[in-house]
Amino acid sequence: MFELIPYTKFRDTPSVRFFDVTIATSNARDLVVHEGPATSPNNSADGSWQFYLHPNQEDNLLALSGGRTFYLVNFAWQQPFHIVRLEADGDILRIPPGTFHRSVSDPQGSIVLNQAVRSDRATVASEFRVYNSGTIPRLFRATCEAAPPPLVHGGDRHNYRAAA
Repeated sequence: MFELIPYTKFRDTPSVRFFDVTIATSNARDLVVHEGPATSPNNSADGSWQFYLHPNQEDNLLALSGGRTFYLVNFAWQQPFHIVRLEADGDILRIPPGTFHRSVSDPQGSIVLNQAVRSDRATVASEFRVYNSGTIPRLFRATCEAAPPPLVHGGDRHNYRAAA
């Protein structure tokens, strides 16, 4: 299951805050910048939601600025579809390997730091393949309007559903 991980604040001084956001097992760092209301990965040409799925990588995501909403689907979970809101100064979102995920930034964009944990088998080709929900019936059924509602974590819990 995904996890929201708190981190340690060292101290505050006037206009300055110090944090330890270390993920001890991380062996890779990604800085992901969304300029404006970006979606990653983008929808397919026919409008279907698309997802990443990392078979050999755990993501540990911290919003540094702005906000981003993550859509997570994992068929091994009791409830397969979750929506998790990350905002700057919030928790770190840990996404386990084998989880379909996509994200949508706020209108002003967002910056997210990923302290990934990659196995020796991880490659760009294996970890950043895009999966189209329009061609994966089980994924489509889990995220479409007719599906049971997702569990929503954080944010104002407004409707984040697919238009399908």
